Amino acid sequence: MVASRGTKEDTNMATIGNFTASGNGFVGSVKTLALGTVKTKIVPAERSSEKAPDYRIFAGANIEFGAMWKKKSQDTGREYHSVKLDDPSFPAPIYATLVEVEGEEGFSLIWSRSNRD
Repeated sequence: MVASRGTKEDTNMATIGNFTASGNGFVGSVKTLALGTVKTKIVPAERSSEKAPDYRIFAGANIEFGAMWKKKSQDTGREYHSVKLDDPSFPAPIYATLVEVEGEEGFSLIWSRSNRD
């Protein structure tokens, strides 16, 4: 499920990651201009409050660079995951959505930025 924030003309979207389910988390990779391709694992987090993330995101073995929350679309009722990635090389955090790829086994990490210049 990818939530739309306007018409196709005013939103740019890009797949920046591909994942497969692994136990109760996910494994795959994230690719950005700043990071290149990074092997990534997403593991369940111990939640201390309702606002705490459901998952933590790690690059390589143990470098945490993001968090993920379970969400449900109000429009369709489908579940998806809201992702926030951050790294000192980024000018700002990256917000993305992890969605199941229809007709395939796997998930895509979709980044989008609204063009409201």
